[in-house]
Amino acid sequence: MLSLYYHRFYPRNGKNYLSQVASRLFSAAAFTGGRKLVDLSVFIENDVISDPVPFNPKVTYFSHKDTFPQLQQFFPDLKQHQLPDGEAWAIEKIELITHNGTHLDAPFHFHSTTNNGKERSKTIDEVPLEWCIGDGVKLDFRHFEDGYVVTEQDVRNELDRIEYKIKPFDIVVVNTSAGAAYGSADYILKGCGIGKEATLFLLNQGVKVTGIDGWSWDAPFPLTAKTYAATKDASIIWEGHKAGRIKEYCHLEKLHNLEVLPSHGFTICCFPVKIRSASAGWTRAVAIL
Repeated sequence: MLSLYYHRFYPRNGKNYLSQVASRLFSAAAFTGGRKLVDLSVFIENDVISDPVPFNPKVTYFSHKDTFPQLQQFFPDLKQHQLPDGEAWAIEKIELITHNGTHLDAPFHFHSTTNNGKERSKTIDEVPLEWCIGDGVKLDFRHFEDGYVVTEQDVRNELDRIEYKIKPFDIVVVNTSAGAAYGSADYILKGCGIGKEATLFLLNQGVKVTGIDGWSWDAPFPLTAKTYAATKDASIIWEGHKAGRIKEYCHLEKLHNLEVLPSHGFTICCFPVKIRSASAGWTRAVAIL
């Protein structure tokens, strides 16, 4: 795990206050011990199919010139030519749901109760921060066909292949064929999903956070719908998510760059935005190698 470095507080009237504080602020290099950072997050952006149509994000950009009226309301006598280059500020208006972009799903997203109905499910603001940083483990399931539902035995086989034993609070991420398809028109149809028993297998070993590079932890809905139409078995719908009814956990969705990670030997940080009583929070997920 990482060593955290803290700076000392110096009195503000000290002669060298700024230099003293600045010299003790921890740098990225100090925090990571010189280890490499890998961005595991996708962009929040327009015109990329990252979600089903009703849920796509929308970003409206306002340029430095556009926003002069916003600044002028604070300074009514101000003229735009009085500003350097006539510029105010750049700002954006973003329309999102909590499940756009790379995000962490709270237990509340899956079901209102967890641990077999014994507890109310945590919302994203209640998720312990300790869950959101831990040793990372990558399962490579890119070879599975789109819509395949991963079983417990598949997970066991992959752990044997990479010679790793899951321990409590590991963050287990799954690399599927969806990762390479991000940005394409069929992204939300790509990748395998993680079944109920496979999910519970991880949770029963103390895992609290999992993740995937697909749109969903479960198999793509249009492909699952074909199976449901043939079987009328509703238990297959969102089965990986619904494992959270039985045992509490969170998962990351729409991860990126998983293919560059080793199977283990890295740290994942995925602290979510703190939205009161919400089912998910956006995160800038990062791996530290």
